[in-house]
Amino acid sequence: MSAKPATDPVVFMAGGPGADTFDDIPFLVDSGLNRDRELIIMAQRGNLYSQPHLACPEMDRFTAKAVGLPYAAPSKERLLLDAVKTCRDRLTAGGIDLSAYNTTENAADFADLRTAMGLPSWNVYGYSYGSDLALTYLRRHPQGIRAVAIDSVAPPRTTTLPVTWRSAHEGIDSIFAACAAEPRCKSRYPGLRRTLTEQVRRLEAQPLTLNARPPRGGDPVKVVLDGGALVNLLVANAVPAADVPAALEELVHGRPERFARARAADSLQTVGEWAHGLTESVACSEWAPGTSAADLLNAGRRAFPGWPDAVLAQAPQLPFQHEVCRVWNVPDRTAAQRVTTVSAIPTLIVSGTFDTKTGASLARDAARTLSRSTSVQIPGIGHWVVPQSPCAQHVLASFLASPTAPPDTVCVGGLAPKPFTIIPK
Repeated sequence: MSAKPATDPVVFMAGGPGADTFDDIPFLVDSGLNRDRELIIMAQRGNLYSQPHLACPEMDRFTAKAVGLPYAAPSKERLLLDAVKTCRDRLTAGGIDLSAYNTTENAADFADLRTAMGLPSWNVYGYSYGSDLALTYLRRHPQGIRAVAIDSVAPPRTTTLPVTWRSAHEGIDSIFAACAAEPRCKSRYPGLRRTLTEQVRRLEAQPLTLNARPPRGGDPVKVVLDGGALVNLLVANAVPAADVPAALEELVHGRPERFARARAADSLQTVGEWAHGLTESVACSEWAPGTSAADLLNAGRRAFPGWPDAVLAQAPQLPFQHEVCRVWNVPDRTAAQRVTTVSAIPTLIVSGTFDTKTGASLARDAARTLSRSTSVQIPGIGHWVVPQSPCAQHVLASFLASPTAPPDTVCVGGLAPKPFTIIPK
């Protein structure tokens, strides 16, 4: 950090919700967030190192076991709901009011933090759920905010279960379009959209069961690779975007190892770290209410026509979420939370074209009512852009140095996605 840092620090709002905020510090430091000013990190309520910590070891153990089950099987649903109920009962028996864990209260905590630290102003940087939180904070507590930067944007107004299919389609389609624009990739892997549809349908009809070793080592584990699992591996970026066309080509020819290893990765869980209690309290009070199973299925059909309904019935990354929310049972907060943020405070919006979790078009949703906003798309980058892109880091530093002036975005024009992996025929 500079020997004479700027007087206005940056406060960080982590994604998730439920992630260990302090795990993100190396990425933030490597991205230069504290190069010219102090960086403030606070664990969101319910997260690791906060009191109480809303961990659900039961759900971690379920996730480890789920790699060996079909993605949307009734047996998997029963195990998940049992884990959810056990965790909820344990937390509430300990006197925890789960309705107190939401984005409104989370934003109020950050407002209280600035006051407690005696800071007249600061800058806000949040990614993924942290962008949802940052926009809520901007709407409810604009005092003392010098500038806001949001990365991989999830606008509060449009963050619902059905919109996950829009983001999945946008990110996957961008990867395929980039391959089609690269002559070697286009020649080696023609018709990727058709190939993916064929493989999703084939695996959903006839799942593969095999043993695979997790990418970070460990004993081989049994994994089931069906259509739902394949889609969620793509949405999770479990196979790097540059390898996706090659992995699909291998899958077509009976070599599913790249996807199988990626599926096996979830068998190794750090039990008791992730704050599932915060995740579910936010998802079930803010994202799921007001949408039905039919809404979710129809959104999936619009995004991926021709895919099996069994796959499209589950929100990417959030399987059985409506059923989970019936068990979690927290009040509907959509009236307070699904609100558009209108602001003239300088805002930088950063998106990655390959983002399958919070599609780049969601930035437009947020920008419409942020009158002094600048939107930047970084080609070939997925979720959480700044740590992956030196250009995005430069743009962010330029913005924080002078939020009222246009940020230096010259580097964006020379960017292209990383070359795709080409395997021999």
